[in-house]
Amino acid sequence: MLLDTASLYFRAYFGVPDSVRAPDGTPVNAVRGLLDFIARLVQDHRPDDLVACWDNDWRPHWRVELIPSYKAHRVAVETETGPDEEETPDTLSPQVPVIVDVLDALGIARVGADGYEADDVIGALTARATGPVDIVTGDRDLFQLVDDARSRRVLYPLKGVGTLQVTDEAWLRERYGVDGPGYVDLALLRGDPSDGLPGVPGIGEKTAAKLLDAYGDLAGIMAAVDDPRSKLTPSQRKRLDEARDYVAVAPKVVRVASDAPLPDFDPALPSEPRDPATLDELASQWGLGGALTRLLSTLQH
Repeated sequence: MLLDTASLYFRAYFGVPDSVRAPDGTPVNAVRGLLDFIARLVQDHRPDDLVACWDNDWRPHWRVELIPSYKAHRVAVETETGPDEEETPDTLSPQVPVIVDVLDALGIARVGADGYEADDVIGALTARATGPVDIVTGDRDLFQLVDDARSRRVLYPLKGVGTLQVTDEAWLRERYGVDGPGYVDLALLRGDPSDGLPGVPGIGEKTAAKLLDAYGDLAGIMAAVDDPRSKLTPSQRKRLDEARDYVAVAPKVVRVASDAPLPDFDPALPSEPRDPATLDELASQWGLGGALTRLLSTLQH
C-alpha cells in the first residue's frame, strides 16, 4: 500500500476541526487525522507493506522548465537553490515536521527522492513491485498507474478513507473511456487548472475521450492533424496544430517518473514502534491521544 502522504494530510487538515490541539494550543488536526486514516486503511485492507510516499520537491524544476505554468499559482516563495515553498495554510505547515517525527518513531517507511514528487516515488515503487499494489491518493493523476493485469489499483477517498472509490480499468473505461496509460493523454489534452496545466484550448474532457477513442492515443491524434482525410473538425485540427509545442512536452510533465532514484528502506508494516521512547514523548508533547492509541492497536493485530 502506497500513500500519497501530502494528499492525505491535506484531507485530514480540512476534515478534522482545528480545535483539535496539543497541550500548548498548537493545532494537530492534520497529524491526528492522518494517524486515524492510516489506522483505518490498515484495518480495512491489511497490507503487508506500507510506504508513506513523500514530496521532497512538490514542483520539480525539470517539470517547470518544460511547462513554466506548472503549479505556478501555488508558489509562496521562489528559491534559487532548493524547492520552491508551497502555499499552505498557516496552521498546517508546523504540523508537517510532527508527522515526519511520528512516522519515523512508529517505523512506518517514509520515502522521498530529491528533485521528485510523491507521485514519482509512487510510480517508481509501483514499477518495482512484484505483487498487488493499492495506491491511496486524492490525486486523479495517479489513475495512470491503474493496471488490472498487474493488480494495480487506486483507492480514491470519497469521504475520509472509510469510503474509497476503488479505481480499476473497468471504472476508468466507464468514467473516462480510457485505460491507465490513456489517462495521461486525456489529462494533458483536457488540462488541469489545479496543476497549472493549460491543456489544448477548446478540447475538454469529453472531446479528448472521443479523440482518443477514434485515434488510439496522442500520437494517433497528432498524426490525424497531419492527415487531410481524417475526420477532425477544422477547429479541432487548428487547435491541436497550434498546441504542438505543448503536446510535445506535456507527456513528460504529466507522466510519473517511474525511474526516480529511491533510497534503501524497509517497507514492512511494523507491529511495534521502532522507537517507543520517542513516540511516548511525541504523544505527550502533541497530545496525540486516541489517534495514536488506535493506530498502535491496529498495527499489533
